[in-house]
Amino acid sequence: MRAFLGVVFVASCAIATPLRGQRLPASAAATRVGPARGTVMVVGGGFMAPDLFARFIEAAGGPEALIVVVPNATGDTGITQDAPSARAWRLMGAHSVRVLYTTDRRLADTDSFVAILKTAGGVWFDGGRHYRLVDAYAGTRTEQAFRDVLTRGGVIGGSSAGATILGDFLVRGAPSNDNSIMDYPGYEKGFAYLRGVAIDQHVIARERLRDLADSIIPKFPNLLGLSADEGTAWIVRGDTATIMGLSKAFVYASREANDPGKPFVTLFPGDRFNLAERRVMHRAASDSPVSEAFVDSLVGAYSRTGASVLVARDGKVFIDKSYGIGPQPKYMPTSTVPLFTMGAIADVFTAFCAQLPVPRERCLPAVMNGIGMHKSGQPAVLGNMSSVDELYRWAEMLPVARVVVNPAMTPDEFNRTYDANRGWQADTYRGVARYRAFGLPQGKRGAFVRLPERQATIIVLTNDDSADAAGIAERITDRLLPTKN
Repeated sequence: MRAFLGVVFVASCAIATPLRGQRLPASAAATRVGPARGTVMVVGGGFMAPDLFARFIEAAGGPEALIVVVPNATGDTGITQDAPSARAWRLMGAHSVRVLYTTDRRLADTDSFVAILKTAGGVWFDGGRHYRLVDAYAGTRTEQAFRDVLTRGGVIGGSSAGATILGDFLVRGAPSNDNSIMDYPGYEKGFAYLRGVAIDQHVIARERLRDLADSIIPKFPNLLGLSADEGTAWIVRGDTATIMGLSKAFVYASREANDPGKPFVTLFPGDRFNLAERRVMHRAASDSPVSEAFVDSLVGAYSRTGASVLVARDGKVFIDKSYGIGPQPKYMPTSTVPLFTMGAIADVFTAFCAQLPVPRERCLPAVMNGIGMHKSGQPAVLGNMSSVDELYRWAEMLPVARVVVNPAMTPDEFNRTYDANRGWQADTYRGVARYRAFGLPQGKRGAFVRLPERQATIIVLTNDDSADAAGIAERITDRLLPTKN
């Protein structure tokens, strides 16, 4: 059991210890936060889209590189080389995957146990309860061998509890099933691959956005707080972090101005952040052919009744904005809640589930919750209400819907059995395949548009039955598609 030791590295393990409420000097704030070599991947829990698997495999050295999966946090017993996480990595293209597991600290402190790590390109920590990782490996040869993988230029990552362990300060580390305790004596020290950082996860899905701000940052104001929603990752090389995935990430105690009325700065897929300087380096929106002002001109008229828009391409979210929606409880994003009535857009969900041998009332919540559409997937909603953030998950996860339906299916088997595009209106626009679904006939109220060949998604939701959502989406599409010479 190790108490939190702070943020300043001296030699390899000696770290100065700040007192609660004590700020570090400016020289310490300049200390490198991320790894000198290699990559750290922090995932906020939930289902990961294929691009995150691919990014980790690439950082490990490619499909033939050895990836070591560490499942201790799950609390499962009878762990074998066919553990669920290992199967997932193999399914997503990793050819060499090994499971490393023990609860015996004496074994974890032997050279024979850590031998497999000497040739590993990547280490992945599963989710669950991270105190189990501390109990099994903290201070052992295994913990050092994990770090050696990073030192050699490999990648270390994890999801949920496996993400939090990557930080310096271990939040929610209490040795129990109560994960609401943010600060537990004796379990405040993570593996510190990101120094001076506290990491939280599932923050939108479980409405945890206030927790770091309320209970950790005031006690340790020198800490940099990082969090991510499900399926969303911080990809860190050196002090540069890039956001990837399905939702949003958040920074606490940055040197940027916080979002209005919020105790954090919100980051979107494609954004970059400097962890040492605690500043935004680049916004994906600055690369967008669709400006916020242009979208405002199209949608602003519906502010009185409420509207929301998301525009994304190539995994980067350019616009994710609501209109006429007030602050939500627990700092929840107004692009996630409240939900909008879907109307006929819900047909894309019911058409998908109609192909499965499962009753609709069970299928929709199971599939939606499986990919992180937790608000839309509530049993009482049954897919008839959603938000731009949750619809974006559906769009991004369609290429791997087979994993939700049946993980054992090959892509060819899935494509022969299920049509992921059923329920959409399919056509070609400016030479590009387009799939559309609308809230009401003639494209009124809401529009959900996908351009798979361009990896683009446009979502427009309003509470106005007269809103020309189809026209708004088409004008945005015109900006996203390059002009022909």
